[in-house]
Amino acid sequence: MVKPDPKTAAAQFVAEHFPDCQGAVLAGSVVRGEATETSDLDIVIFDESLQSSFRESLTAFGWPIEIFVHNLFSYRYFFEMDCKDAIPSMPRMVSEGIVLKDSGIIQSIKEEANALLSKGPERWSAETIIEKRYFITDVLDDFIGSTIRAEQIFIANTLSNKIQEFVLRTNGHWMGTSKWVVRALKMYDEKFAEEFVNAFDEFYKSGKKDKIITIVDKVLEPYGGRFFDGFLLGNKIFNR
Repeated sequence: MVKPDPKTAAAQFVAEHFPDCQGAVLAGSVVRGEATETSDLDIVIFDESLQSSFRESLTAFGWPIEIFVHNLFSYRYFFEMDCKDAIPSMPRMVSEGIVLKDSGIIQSIKEEANALLSKGPERWSAETIIEKRYFITDVLDDFIGSTIRAEQIFIANTLSNKIQEFVLRTNGHWMGTSKWVVRALKMYDEKFAEEFVNAFDEFYKSGKKDKIITIVDKVLEPYGGRFFDGFLLGNKIFNR
């Protein structure tokens, strides 16, 4: 069976399953030109008749399809929560989405999404940066000291997540998860993203830790470097 092209399939799906909706957009990898053999269709639907939002995965017209269905107010909660987490999945889908149906609402919702994306995530406080430095240092020490390969692999994974978060948040950039980690790093700085990937790739292939240690120190240096001695979380209160 030959699948219809993504936009045709998505439009047919909306017409069949949500004929009375006020708007719908097709987003995801098929829109960005990054589709693979396993890519699905991400469709955001706006329907004023809904009492609450929902997400559903199914197969139709030869495509795996994920739908994100909202009324004309519920999407704002997800905009807000995604931005609070600094991973703007829903705003990004709406912003990049190709219009499948529109009764005159999509442009204003896109403008809301674009405004949030342009603003960037909330800046970390000085206290948060200190705390993040400490926990990165703690994981780095475990990584340097570990002699057990199985443990090193998962310590490295934790370290990569903490470093990408630190780099992106301290520089006012949105984060990502899974494949979006590398994409988010490239949006910030392509050269750094390449160094980051190469450092971890070399470790996973050869066990060499040097490049990872170097990149961690490079990231922490502008904020005071590694931090352990003197860290305090909470208040020291003594009864005498």
